[in-house]
Amino acid sequence: MIGRRGRGKNEGTEGSGTQPDQAPDQGGTGDGVSSGDDAVSPAAPEVADPAGAPETGATETFGYVAGSAADPDTDTPTAAVDPDADATADAAATDGFETILGAPLPDEEVEAKPDTSRVKGWKRVFRGNRMLWITVVIAILSLVAGLAVQRFIISPAEAAADKKPDAPGLVTAPVEFGELSNDVTIRADVAYADAVDVSIDASDVSGAAIVTGRVPAVGDTLDKLSVAMEVAGRPVIVLPGDLPSYRTLRIGVNGPDVVQLKQALQAVGIDGGDPADASFTQQTADAVAALYTAAGYAAPTGDEAANTAYKSAQESVTAAEQGLAQAQAELNKAGEGPSQVQILQANQQVHDAEVALAEARRTKGDVDSAQYLLDIAIAQREEMWAGVNTDAQQGAVDAAQEQLSRAYADLETARQGVQASLPSSEVLFLTDLPRRVDDVKVKRGSKLEGAALSVSGATVRLNGSAAVADAKLLAVGTAGTFALPDGTQINAKISAIDQGKADAQRWSIQLDPEGLTPEQLASVQGTNVRVTIPVGATEGEVLSVPLAALTAGAGGESRIEVVDGDPREGESAKTHLVEVKLGLSAGGFVEVTPTEGKLEEGDLVVIGE
Repeated sequence: MIGRRGRGKNEGTEGSGTQPDQAPDQGGTGDGVSSGDDAVSPAAPEVADPAGAPETGATETFGYVAGSAADPDTDTPTAAVDPDADATADAAATDGFETILGAPLPDEEVEAKPDTSRVKGWKRVFRGNRMLWITVVIAILSLVAGLAVQRFIISPAEAAADKKPDAPGLVTAPVEFGELSNDVTIRADVAYADAVDVSIDASDVSGAAIVTGRVPAVGDTLDKLSVAMEVAGRPVIVLPGDLPSYRTLRIGVNGPDVVQLKQALQAVGIDGGDPADASFTQQTADAVAALYTAAGYAAPTGDEAANTAYKSAQESVTAAEQGLAQAQAELNKAGEGPSQVQILQANQQVHDAEVALAEARRTKGDVDSAQYLLDIAIAQREEMWAGVNTDAQQGAVDAAQEQLSRAYADLETARQGVQASLPSSEVLFLTDLPRRVDDVKVKRGSKLEGAALSVSGATVRLNGSAAVADAKLLAVGTAGTFALPDGTQINAKISAIDQGKADAQRWSIQLDPEGLTPEQLASVQGTNVRVTIPVGATEGEVLSVPLAALTAGAGGESRIEVVDGDPREGESAKTHLVEVKLGLSAGGFVEVTPTEGKLEEGDLVVIGE
């Protein structure tokens, strides 16, 4: 079997170790150099005396023991290891370790090795604890590296504190070349114009004001002649106007609401009479009837009582007309003179009287009486031809005429009651038509109470405000731009400027956007946008410099200082002055035109130090 590698020391005649596989009485002593029979002890190497000199006759051997421990009688020779070969192996191992450490091993002499056994002992110590020593060396190197890094790394605060201030120099800005504009910028809300709640006056509705149909949907548009909804089966017609309907308009009434109605009728192409006349006339009633026809409904013509009164008035007129006709006939008859029979009778009476007078004269009778009768007959015949008194008949005719006049007046009143009218519950006046339905507060079958709809202008507007100084630079029709969420620029024109009260700090500005698609409208509605309104601009591209670059010469001329050299040289930098003519000022820059000297885009001008 292969024996353990060990080391023994022979002092005198005594052995230095005992072979563990052998009995104590076998091979107890021997010369470790010559016999090689002793086993190598695993103990640590023994160190020489403190003086460092080995004992006399002491030698050190290394070898491998071969043989069987179970056969003590067997004389198995031990193969001795060449000390020089073993030393060569130790030296190779030590050289590798020295390479790792980067320095000679402790207690090792570079030029001379007087004590070979001591050196070999330390080598074995290092070889047996190589990993420990490597760890120690790495720790030492890490500590040294950390100290070195700490020495050379500086924090930004320390660097800034240690940094020396730059030498003072000129503060410059380049000359710009491009269009220059002076803009007024405002914030504006994007929304449909004039959003309002709409209420319908149902006070004149007979019975409950129930919504029966034609309820609009959100997003619907209400325009002239539109039917906003049906209440109790009757339409609510939309007309342009700003005065809410508050009463039924019919023949005989007058006021500003009648004027508004006539103007609205004209707006839809129906002549309701002169708007300067505030009276609701028959022409207006006829126009209202035409309005209902255009909307597709029958015009209201009065209630049952009005129709009954109208019928009664018509009958009264008929009776008065008949009474007048009869009185007139009697008057005519009384004024016609005697009839033919009356004439013949009167003549006959005169003739008979004359015959009687002649007979009395002839017979010497009562001549006086006969003469008297003749005179009466003649007088009656003359009165008959003189005419008749028709005062009574004329009085009857006058009374009949007055009765007929009253009947006609009553008929007109009754007729007006059944003419076309406009109830307050059947009309809805709105400004700025068309309008968009934003909210519907009723539904079919519900009772009409309070606001029925919420409407706004059908077109989107931008409502903003500007400080008085900025607002005075604006005018109706001035164009501006604003950006959509996707960055698209949209044009908008100022449509109204409201100064408000005299002490107002800001004026209201209203703009109308142009060319918005439905998708763009949906993306921007209800948002607040930044509107840029140019109020002055140069004609094309011009040279411009910061306002801080301007200085005044002795004669009041404007000038700028142009840098020729390095502005970092400070006061020693080379510069020259250029006189300029000023133009539009905007955004901290001013348009300049050189009048003396040369000035180009990119030149550096001094704006400070």
